[in-house]
Amino acid sequence: MSSLWFVPNGTTPSGFPDNSTCFSSTHNTVLSGVPFGGVPVVLLLDFSVFLVLLVIFSIIRRKFWDYGRIALVADQDEFTEATHRRYGHMSSIVSTDDDFEYEQARNSLFVCSVPKTATEESVRVHFKEAYPTCQVCAVTVGFDVAKLMQLDKERIQAGKNLRYYERVLERTGQPELINPRLCGHLCCCGNSEKVDAIAYYSTKETDLLREVRKQVELVPQRPLGMAFVTLQNEAMAKFILKDFNALECGGKSCCCGKEPQLSSKSAALKVNRWSVSFAPHPKNVYWENLSVRGFPWFMRYVMLNFLLFFLLTFLTTPTIIINTMDKFRVTQPIHFLNSPIISQFFPTLLLWTFSALLPTLVYYSTLGEAHWSRSSEQLSMMRKLYFFLLFMVLILPSLGLTSLAVFFRWLFDNEFLSGGKLRFECVFLPDQGAFFVNYVIAAALVGSGMELLRLPGLLLYIIRLACARSAAERKYVKQNQAYEFEYGAMYGWTLCVFTVIMAYSITCPVIMPFGLLYMLLKHLVDKHNLHFAYLPTRLDRQVHLEAVNQALAAPIICLIWLYFFSVLRTGFWAPTSLFTLVVLCITVFICLSYTCFGHFKYLSPHNYAVSISSYLHMSDTSFCHPSDRVYLPRVLNPKSRASTTQGSKPDQFYGATDGSLAGSFSPVEGSMSDS
Repeated sequence: MSSLWFVPNGTTPSGFPDNSTCFSSTHNTVLSGVPFGGVPVVLLLDFSVFLVLLVIFSIIRRKFWDYGRIALVADQDEFTEATHRRYGHMSSIVSTDDDFEYEQARNSLFVCSVPKTATEESVRVHFKEAYPTCQVCAVTVGFDVAKLMQLDKERIQAGKNLRYYERVLERTGQPELINPRLCGHLCCCGNSEKVDAIAYYSTKETDLLREVRKQVELVPQRPLGMAFVTLQNEAMAKFILKDFNALECGGKSCCCGKEPQLSSKSAALKVNRWSVSFAPHPKNVYWENLSVRGFPWFMRYVMLNFLLFFLLTFLTTPTIIINTMDKFRVTQPIHFLNSPIISQFFPTLLLWTFSALLPTLVYYSTLGEAHWSRSSEQLSMMRKLYFFLLFMVLILPSLGLTSLAVFFRWLFDNEFLSGGKLRFECVFLPDQGAFFVNYVIAAALVGSGMELLRLPGLLLYIIRLACARSAAERKYVKQNQAYEFEYGAMYGWTLCVFTVIMAYSITCPVIMPFGLLYMLLKHLVDKHNLHFAYLPTRLDRQVHLEAVNQALAAPIICLIWLYFFSVLRTGFWAPTSLFTLVVLCITVFICLSYTCFGHFKYLSPHNYAVSISSYLHMSDTSFCHPSDRVYLPRVLNPKSRASTTQGSKPDQFYGATDGSLAGSFSPVEGSMSDS
């Protein structure tokens, strides 16, 4: 490896006669010497690409109404432009039982390590006896429902397909024939034998319903050792939670001498082993993942993240492609071209492309971890994505390294430095900031246009349509292709670009206007996607607070960059270097005290506190309702077809939204509450 900042012994940087010189304005290289850093040319090219993407997006939105969240209310006969405008203004206003469920979530506790032989009544008796001033509204024991939920999802899809062809028969009077094979409607499979659609889906729904009811009967035999306990109000939940958390003083052998409140059921329930925390929102829970826990979950988590880290270690920055091109002597003609398109536009576009592919890898690796709640899943996704993007986009390109593997060799390999010498004065080259300015421009214009198009989702949508067996399944795909907004991925991506902007805001101030452009376009694009493309997401406030805490890394990295720049250019004892060092130490101290030790919390606008002493006064005005048992998978709900042998009303028609009637299933409710 040879670069400007690392020179093997006995050699001189290519093209530079003096080893003490890192940059020469009269000698242009592939990545340096371009007038204005190539910013005007890159801005013009990226803006042209942005306009092209906007035209493509307008065509897609005009021709295909069924791609996005508006598909939930789309209908060929009734969906008009006026309906679209009205839905665009009102889609964020949802009138359901979410307010009631949110209140119940604030009052509920999630208890782990409960004996599998425990019953709901025994847990209720324990809380009533141990905490007589707290009123228990509902207790729900967790069961393994992963297979049951998968079967019920297939049953619902078969039922919707059956209702579709029944309506076709009523309208036309002729039965429809379908090819039950995968991709059977394509031309290559058009000659296959066809069957009656109503008979096919009726048989399939009946078989699946029978299998689902068998699984419902087996569910009580598969307890998970966890329970959801709903109290009368939030203050009671905090009072009990404080009693359990006061015991965490270093383990069983080194406690504070205090035990949780006892009851006649304490010994049988092994209360001293319980792990108690606030319960997430009912629609925030992945019911099918609750069965993945303990050592299997830990091994899955370690293996997936090890493979992800191993892959990204050698493919961290796209400059590895430039190095590969250099081995085949491709850079010689590029050198003579000396064009900003080659030296600035394509490297920044390449870096943006790789950083855009990284969230996909992190997303699927996080899904494989089988988190219990959407909040923990989004937190894991945000942390991993921000860490890898920070290395890929900011740290390694700033140091001139080609991958994370070289970075580790520089840190830990003693022989790495014996073969040459480091020239840190070449780290902050005069055109280094121009590269990141061009990257921010690409992220603002090209990135915003690509987020509007949502090409990965569109590609997956086309594949699912091609694999559908019938028109009914294609209709079902159209009504279920809208996904929840991925806050973890969006926060990680946005924080990375924000950190890049902050890091070079002082050493390269020209990046700030383009950073403002990025933030404005990002706000407009996310606002549009939240209204028209994605489903609403129920997450804990911890996800958003974690994003705020991670944003504190941006000013710290900015000061670190400024300090290194000052030391390498003016020396360690220069007044500017010493002043920057003092400011950096103070900033790091405040940020660590805020995030790790809880100090300076009064400076945060996100304060939220409930007086525990108020629960006695609130008990006179709060009442428990029979429907307080909200922590129950829909497949175990007594009103569900899976839990009863009686016939029920047909499932709700396509296009049902969050305002659907209770007890009916819709694409929104089903995807939010059961998955």
